[in-house]
Amino acid sequence: MKKIFALLLITICFGSFAQTLTPAKPEQAGMSPERLQRVDQMVNGFLANGQIPGAVVLIARNGKIVYHKAYGYSNLENKTPLKPNDIFRIASQSKAITSLAVMMLFEEGKFLLDEPVSKYIPEFKNPRVLVNFNEKDSSYFIEPAKSEPTIRQLLTHTSGIDYAGIGNKELKAIFAKAGVPSGIGNHEGLLADKMKILARLPLKHHPGERYTYGLNTDVLGYLVEIWSGMSLDQFFKTRIFTPLGMNDTYFYLPTEKHNRLVTLYETRDGKLAKPTGKIYDGVTPEYPTLAGTYYSGGAGLSSTVEDYAKFLQLFLNGGVYNGKRLLSRKTIELMLTNQVQPPLTNQMGLGFGLETTVNDYQSIFSIGSFSWGGAFNTHYWADPKEKLVGLIFTNMYNSPVWSIGEKFKVATYQAIAD
Repeated sequence: MKKIFALLLITICFGSFAQTLTPAKPEQAGMSPERLQRVDQMVNGFLANGQIPGAVVLIARNGKIVYHKAYGYSNLENKTPLKPNDIFRIASQSKAITSLAVMMLFEEGKFLLDEPVSKYIPEFKNPRVLVNFNEKDSSYFIEPAKSEPTIRQLLTHTSGIDYAGIGNKELKAIFAKAGVPSGIGNHEGLLADKMKILARLPLKHHPGERYTYGLNTDVLGYLVEIWSGMSLDQFFKTRIFTPLGMNDTYFYLPTEKHNRLVTLYETRDGKLAKPTGKIYDGVTPEYPTLAGTYYSGGAGLSSTVEDYAKFLQLFLNGGVYNGKRLLSRKTIELMLTNQVQPPLTNQMGLGFGLETTVNDYQSIFSIGSFSWGGAFNTHYWADPKEKLVGLIFTNMYNSPVWSIGEKFKVATYQAIAD
């Protein structure tokens, strides 16, 4: 009996250990070290052409980190070498983390997916849809929406809510006049106040009729605050970051970590340079170092590749990481099931873009893979079939070399050798 108990204990301990990302040689995870050198060649090519200041990459397979490397500089002017643990603005990669928070509260019975948002944020009652817009004075005409946005529609960007700062020009103007921010580095004010204002503004289209990438996840962030009774910042820290060991992921960095934030660059007159003035909707590029109060669930976080890899590995592990369960396997399956039905063609789960039978011909991803990216040219994916995680982070504003994410993907998959 004692032997059986000891064997069971070893199995449990090994299982918990196996769920935690650990460094290993590529060949131990079925990756070719020789072919992985093509990742070097690809990234160094972008560097040599002056297209990026630097990049950090991480590849993990079967729970083993087989490649984690920094290239170039975190600051060109000072020639500061980029380090693997440097911190990047991840913008829309915040969305998946907010979606995880939402689904944790879903499991706690706080809401159902097809409930109207107005059940929890009354200002969303009686939504209206934009009919036409007068550019001279930003006035507009509206009509009643055919239905109310639901929580599922927020998770799949089919609610009709557009984006401040980066959406279409009519809604951008309306949002700007109302003082609703994009969340990409906006540090002043409170999420609750701005989401209540957003709720009274017109939708781009009737809920469920189209896919529109918008401020849906910022609304979800406010819902997390309502359901949990905590600020989004505190929920992330206590319920997600601390359990997963994501010790370098923040809305606003502590002072002692400011020196690890990479400098933001853009391509200007064919050369890399710091942005002049503000970015997006009047944001300072140094926003992660400010003492902010606005917690944008759609775009506000900064992180490292290793921290984000832990987050992705949680999903490959069926909701467990380092022996801590954040979600059930069945909820993970739901999140990674396509939620957008014909005639809409976007393949979206609850918080991720998905590889399905519909779009698989376009990519080297396995069916079932999930992915997204961030506005400052950061990219990630996770492939459950290959048990593969890939991340490449740069920090470029309006980057003309978004293709680096696709090329990194190819360079990673071609190194699979089992």
